Amino acid sequence: NIFKDTMATQELRTSQLEAVNTMLACVGAAPVNIITGDLTADVQIAVDLLRTTSREVQTEGWNFNTEEDWELSRDVLSKVPLPGNCLDVDLTTEDWTIEVTQRGDYLYDKRNHTFVFSANPKCTLILFLPWSDLNEPTRNYIKLKAARKYQDQTLGSQEHHMYSERDELVAYATFLSSDSRNEDATIFDTPDMAGIVNRQRPRVTSFPS
Repeated sequence: NIFKDTMATQELRTSQLEAVNTMLACVGAAPVNIITGDLTADVQIAVDLLRTTSREVQTEGWNFNTEEDWELSRDVLSKVPLPGNCLDVDLTTEDWTIEVTQRGDYLYDKRNHTFVFSANPKCTLILFLPWSDLNEPTRNYIKLKAARKYQDQTLGSQEHHMYSERDELVAYATFLSSDSRNEDATIFDTPDMAGIVNRQRPRVTSFPS
């Protein structure tokens, strides 16, 4: 049973502690056993940078953190609260009568200049996921991207930078492959191809002979 040994499965995935220790190793610092509580300045910077890098990557919007056709509920004031981990939002189906964006913790209609909606909108959301919800290719890419940035900020060594950048590019390629594979995308999902497929045929008018 491939799902039997949960502990072994968890050990195969990069933990936040391992990611931080990878960042510390890039600058020759000793590993740590915990990343909570009272931390040294260098460790705290690494922890913060790992989270910042994760948010930076996830804000781009990928298959793994995008929820489509999510019906958002209005509150008693007919305003639409957004999930606390929402990074970006758009209508799932375009509606020329409204144009939505995120304003603070709520959905805002730019076209009508209001937070009030007459119906529950269905939206596509980009969400910030905690480390525990990320798959291994995503964790590895974020870890190496954060390590390269941490190294640049701490040492500024061009030699070390090139080495870490190569690792980061390999991890990025694996990450892209994983996200695309899970999305099951086809050429018809590209904006250019979708425009061709959905383009209306020209109207043909017959004239009397």
